[in-house]
Amino acid sequence: MSVPSFRTECWNVCASDIARKTHNPIRSIVENIVVEPNPSKPMIALSIGDPTTFGNLKPPKEVIEAVQESVASQLYNGYAPSTGYQKAREAVAEYSSNELVKVDPKDVILCSGCSCALDLCITALAREGQNILIPRPGFSIYRTLAEGLGITVKTYNLRPELGWEIDLDDLKEQIDESTAAIVINNPSNPCGSVFSRDHILDILDIAARYYVPIIADEIYEHMVFPGRTFHSLASLSTEVPILSCSGLTKRFLVPGWRMGWIIIHDRQNVLEAEIRKGLHCLSQRIIGSNTIVQGALPTILRKTPQKFFDDVISTLHSHSKLAYNCILKIPGLKPIMPDGAMYMMVYIDLSCFPEFNSDLEFVQRLLMEESVFCLPGQCFDYRSYMRLVITVPSDMLEEACQRIQEFCERHHYKTAESRNGFVNEIPY
Repeated sequence: MSVPSFRTECWNVCASDIARKTHNPIRSIVENIVVEPNPSKPMIALSIGDPTTFGNLKPPKEVIEAVQESVASQLYNGYAPSTGYQKAREAVAEYSSNELVKVDPKDVILCSGCSCALDLCITALAREGQNILIPRPGFSIYRTLAEGLGITVKTYNLRPELGWEIDLDDLKEQIDESTAAIVINNPSNPCGSVFSRDHILDILDIAARYYVPIIADEIYEHMVFPGRTFHSLASLSTEVPILSCSGLTKRFLVPGWRMGWIIIHDRQNVLEAEIRKGLHCLSQRIIGSNTIVQGALPTILRKTPQKFFDDVISTLHSHSKLAYNCILKIPGLKPIMPDGAMYMMVYIDLSCFPEFNSDLEFVQRLLMEESVFCLPGQCFDYRSYMRLVITVPSDMLEEACQRIQEFCERHHYKTAESRNGFVNEIPY
């Protein structure tokens, strides 16, 4: 059979532009770490943002029973509407409403996890050639999703000396005529920070002044430690259009169930003409989220006892204090105490460790010698730091901190020759 002239006479299958442009910095860095852990020491991974990994944090029986009942009912084996079953959306609307903001079920779109929600929001708001603003340090998924679509990513700085508040002047400087959206992550991964009400109002003021909508990554909503309060962006704004992204993943300890949602907050009807329709059209690409979990969602959101949430927060707060107090004593390291979420950022004073040229080299050697794995700050576009996950059991966390201390004391020098040939006094 002859080959049509418009086809070549050999295979020529190329990846699409989206596939070629899609890049996950965390995966790229982690997969290129080729060192082996110390075989004489059990591995302790402080790198995985999955609260279920070690089995010490589990969803409550009410959540498990709700899914069992959903399966047994045989009512949720088929396709749901692409935006989700009405009763499930009503439950999310009720769960997300408070005295300051009332959510209508028509403003809820169910998604396959919060990452899918973010994907839909970025895709709906930004076009190729435009840019979105993301935090630095920040979770790499924003960059991965945007750059795959040909959307430019610009970063605005967070300030570690102020508990990782946004540098508002830097945020303003990044906005230009091509800025399609600002991504705000509160509480934060990787920082564990929680923004105050006043700080959020300042952020909203900038977004309103420059007419830039916000994508609010609030997957860690309500996961705040004693003395802090979570304020959703939408609860404090009547002017700025906000697409809030959240889900069951973190607070309910079920990341593998892939249940997230978008809530459209648009009191001035800025998004009504195109963005709302665009989100609905994009939801048809995923043909709806997990229907079994949708069937259980009303029970999960209404009947999960407050004691479960309180116990999880108490555990995470206790673990964060344990890690902070241990690392605070370690020469060359400076932990920044989180106010929520599941993470802690630790500054590595590389001048104290002249063997290592970067945070990546530091964590590689830590893994090789002590079988403790932390993510380097490079994963979050923030060098000279590492991120610790605080969901591991307390005995493992204490052991990990002890190993980190032994590693640092072994490689730390009172005097160290600097790279320019001078000798610097490096205090413990």
